[in-house]
Amino acid sequence: MARVLYISYTGLLEPLGQSQVLQYLVGLSRDHEIELISFEKPDQFADIDQKQTLAKQLTGAGIYWHPLKYHKRLSILATAYDLICMYRKALQLDRQAAFDIVHCRSYIAAIAGAWMKKRRGTKFIFDMRGFWADERVDGGIWKAGGLLYRGAKRVEAWLLLNTDFLVSLTKAGVVEIKKFPYMQGVELHSAVIPTCTNMALFKRVSSEAKNKALTLGMVGSVGTWYLFNEMLDCVACIFAANPESRLLVVNKSDHALIRQKLAALGIANDRVEIVAANYNEVANYIGRMDFGLFFIKPVFSKKASAPTKLGEFLACGIPCLTNAGVGDVDDVLQSSQTGICLQSFSPEAFTEAHRQMCDLLQDQELAGRCRQTAEKYFSLEQGVADYQRIYRELIS
Repeated sequence: MARVLYISYTGLLEPLGQSQVLQYLVGLSRDHEIELISFEKPDQFADIDQKQTLAKQLTGAGIYWHPLKYHKRLSILATAYDLICMYRKALQLDRQAAFDIVHCRSYIAAIAGAWMKKRRGTKFIFDMRGFWADERVDGGIWKAGGLLYRGAKRVEAWLLLNTDFLVSLTKAGVVEIKKFPYMQGVELHSAVIPTCTNMALFKRVSSEAKNKALTLGMVGSVGTWYLFNEMLDCVACIFAANPESRLLVVNKSDHALIRQKLAALGIANDRVEIVAANYNEVANYIGRMDFGLFFIKPVFSKKASAPTKLGEFLACGIPCLTNAGVGDVDDVLQSSQTGICLQSFSPEAFTEAHRQMCDLLQDQELAGRCRQTAEKYFSLEQGVADYQRIYRELIS
């Protein structure tokens, strides 16, 4: 059994923290003693009922939770202040009973973890979650080659050279890291653990819930990294080729924008259903779809990204239509024959995709193969087992 300090700059009171941090830790706590530092946003931290419910859940799992308040005003200074608070708390806890491992989710937490390794000799896991600095450039937040970017990349190099174990969301991310000049000749201990899917919640539903017509489906936001215009161009092309086909969109708050863009393409309202749904309801809507559709900007930073919705679609037995160049999506879909990856966004590519979709949907084994693929790559149980192996390796 290892004594582990897990540090997350993502709050446990946030949906992301509950789906991608809490679920793993509950599984790991069965065999390891875990203490958790997280940073909670003020409005969520002030929700006493929610905080007490989560604290009770963590205590029941044997996890000792040390929530700290997240600061945002004066961005860089606020982050620096949070980092100091994070490191001081980590040292305080380590002095009470030394940790074997400090497991850090993303870059800010990893800085504190690397300091812990240097000062206390603690084994350090860098769970990097993607190329953070490059994401900020690709997302238009930072200037390419600017001071912030160059500083963040120097920190990234320091973390990669000092980690005892690197966890990446994708194989493609590890391949890129090994190409970095400063990593040449360096032995990198690494594992690929993508974002997990709640396999109990996202599961196959009765085929009776489906429409007889081909139903394309979109889930989630329409901005930031998603190529929503190209997605709708694809829908319009498929609609033209298949007059009975339909579109089902699960989205929280962009309904007017979606309707506006659909109208601009001449797509009739009666062929499109747009719904808002809570997280626990999404799987039921996915079950009504025939193909999950998502296009993501194929920029450098996305080589290290694993779209959560890929695992959710597949877990529900639904194949995917997406684009190439994002993480390991191409390899997963093509090797398992559970979807189609576009090489371009041309009308010809959309027409060919429609033909392939119709052929693939004739395969009676498709839904079962999708579910099996999700269990292989995205199940929580597999992720916990992979982390268990890392912990054992570091303390052996």
